[in-house]
Amino acid sequence: MTETRRHDNRTVTVSDQSYPTLREALWTWGRIALLSFGGPAGQIAVMHRILVDEKRWVGEERFLHALNFSMLLPGPEAQQLAVYIGWLMHRTLGGLIAGIFFVLPGVAAIMVLSWLYAIYGNVGFVEALFFGLKAAVLAIVLQALVRIAGRALRNTAMYVLAAASFIAIFVFAVPFPLIIATAALAGYLGSRSGLEAFKPGNGHGPFGKTPLADADSVLGEDVPDHAHPSRAQALRVAAICLVLWLAPTLLLLIFLGPQNVFATIAAFFSAMAVVTFGGAYAVLAWVAQAAVETFGWLEPGEMLDGLGMAETTPGPLIMVTQFVGFMGAFRDAGDLSPLLAGTLGGLLTTWVTFAPCFLWIFLGGPYVERLRANVALSAALAAVTAAVVGVILNLALWFGLHVLFAEVRTFTGFAMSLDWPVPGTVNPIAVALTLAALIAMFRFKLGLFTVLGASAAIGIALHAAGVVAA
Repeated sequence: MTETRRHDNRTVTVSDQSYPTLREALWTWGRIALLSFGGPAGQIAVMHRILVDEKRWVGEERFLHALNFSMLLPGPEAQQLAVYIGWLMHRTLGGLIAGIFFVLPGVAAIMVLSWLYAIYGNVGFVEALFFGLKAAVLAIVLQALVRIAGRALRNTAMYVLAAASFIAIFVFAVPFPLIIATAALAGYLGSRSGLEAFKPGNGHGPFGKTPLADADSVLGEDVPDHAHPSRAQALRVAAICLVLWLAPTLLLLIFLGPQNVFATIAAFFSAMAVVTFGGAYAVLAWVAQAAVETFGWLEPGEMLDGLGMAETTPGPLIMVTQFVGFMGAFRDAGDLSPLLAGTLGGLLTTWVTFAPCFLWIFLGGPYVERLRANVALSAALAAVTAAVVGVILNLALWFGLHVLFAEVRTFTGFAMSLDWPVPGTVNPIAVALTLAALIAMFRFKLGLFTVLGASAAIGIALHAAGVVAA
């Protein structure tokens, strides 16, 4: 059963359900935000499950096309994917709703934990509290890997790209941008050469399952009116977004001077926002070194505490920068109270980190939508998705090593940089909880809220019983 209706001055054909209202969009993006644990892999899986499988707002190809574009941009790819789809569905307001809601739970959680950390000096109890939750998060990441791999790896060539990507980043620590650029070039040249593996639609879905076609989704397969490129619109978007992003930094530098902690925070994280290719892990080493050695915002080891907060709370992992900004301003409060200064420093960091994400999507989205019709460029982006599967496998393995083992060492030599667990440090309780979460999700198809809630409750119970120590 289908119906035709007008939306945003265009005709859309809706299959089995009506076009979502802004109220439904608010609820949906809020739900996604609360479930956005597990880093980019888990967050992308949650979005795919809700937006494609459940809501059927966008089709499989469109979702992957948006993901490909987001992976090419600096900044948190999952948040930018949310902005992109929100913008497609409900114009600029929809993009703002999706992007802001996606980070709000993380902003609130990291802020509360930063206050507790500043007051009490450690967050060991947080690790105990989220012990069970980490096991569920690992299961979510693995489910994401299975889902995305099943849809992106359509043939042998895509499997080879994914495997090569994984080996490059996990074994040889090849920079993420180089991996993505190589995959895109391979896809483009493969398509231009007429190779069968790089033709649109070549291959099949996982286990014979037919993915949701764009034409059968709520949005449909046509480009919405607001997504057509316009030079005037591009200039307007660029001017507004640049002012909103950079004006606070310029004002702080002018009126407080470059030595002021707030001006330093704004300038440093504004610069970071344009070089964070490859996700948070690609840039956190640089941030940690600058925060400890250059600016003196953190003590050695405190960056790991902040990373622990970000890994066990919803939202992008790059949210750890809010903790860094908080502690920097907290320890250089000037005439302000330390907690107020820390709060302002944390919020300022979050603003300059995430504001450019909206610029990239609102400015580039219309041009990327037009590229969907370009076969060679679409093949390049499809190859990027295959390479991203290898990157997600790397993230899943990295996260799993740190969840299931108490100690992980890095082997370096012969051009390799390989993380390896210390066998005697395996945590049998973490292994058991992870297996239980995997069975619950893969065998019994339990929902994310159920698995996360049950795992967190088990972790708290084990801590109360003294089995898991803070």
